[in-house]
Amino acid sequence: MWSSLPLGERLRAELGPPRKVRRLVSSPRSRVWRAELSGRPVVVKQLVDSPGADGRYAREAAGLSLAARPGRPGRPVAPALLGADPAARLLVLERLEDRTPGPDWQREYATALAGLHASAPADLQDLAGTAPATDLPAWTGPTGRDLGCFIALARILDVPAPPGARAEAEALLDRLCATPVRHALLHGDPCPGNDLHTADGVRFVDFEQSALGPGAVEFAYLRIGFPTCWCSTAPPAAVLAEAEAAYRTAWRAATGTEAATPAELADACAGWLLRGDALVPKAERGTADHLSRLHHGDWTWGNATARRRLLHRLRVVAELADADTALPVFGRFCATLAARARTAWPAATPLPAERA
Repeated sequence: MWSSLPLGERLRAELGPPRKVRRLVSSPRSRVWRAELSGRPVVVKQLVDSPGADGRYAREAAGLSLAARPGRPGRPVAPALLGADPAARLLVLERLEDRTPGPDWQREYATALAGLHASAPADLQDLAGTAPATDLPAWTGPTGRDLGCFIALARILDVPAPPGARAEAEALLDRLCATPVRHALLHGDPCPGNDLHTADGVRFVDFEQSALGPGAVEFAYLRIGFPTCWCSTAPPAAVLAEAEAAYRTAWRAATGTEAATPAELADACAGWLLRGDALVPKAERGTADHLSRLHHGDWTWGNATARRRLLHRLRVVAELADADTALPVFGRFCATLAARARTAWPAATPLPAERA
């Protein structure tokens, strides 16, 4: 059985011969095994030949290396990277024992997410010459095309954009694309299932989409409903407030700075609202105008339909984008559009409060 594990001679010499090898269920883009190397429990992951595999491997190796870099603040937020074979696109990771998330999992998740974001040093020059961490790309935000598709959907629903709404949204695109004051290490898909709830806290796995960018875009995940995830939720207000406070506390402890302002959180949520690709799984992104599809029908992804997801995001942005942000007109536009969508889509019930 051990021979089915594609562990090269160098890693065998460094980490020991494999024993107790067992293949695990994984995505079509990878192969994953459990094993023991010199008696140590490990997980071995190999990215298979497919479009973009080299880039996804580089991002995963870089994200894991940065999350575990010497001197990073706080407790571990990812499994230790024990070995890597770039030629085989293979990673050897510490094996963690996952537990069922507890009733306060949002707070633990948010605390770990802040720690992960703070793993990027304040001065990225500190990464100069540090491979593979320098392989991380910059996060990319929504585009003018995304905004155009969103405005077009509103028009189809008979809610034309009021004067000033589009200008505010165009300025939003510029802000989201601006270089952040402090880069965060972004996971790329901090979704239920990619968070392991261990006895020592939450650890994140699956860094194939990691990047450097503004932490606000993932700080917004709990509020906007996990926009890249199969599992979309809307926790009660008190639970959400506690989780966001935990994130802010952990970020402040790790960096000595304040986390995203309310205006930056509104920007991040509005950015996710504009992205039609955040209504479908990764394999379907970039293939169609998914916002326009909503007028013709609905579809289910994971635990919620696309219309339910979009209606939740509209309500969130309508609540956040007030006179104290740069999006007051756009916020009122979203409130009107949410009311219209609720009438047009009566089956679009609120998102579940808990993860599946």
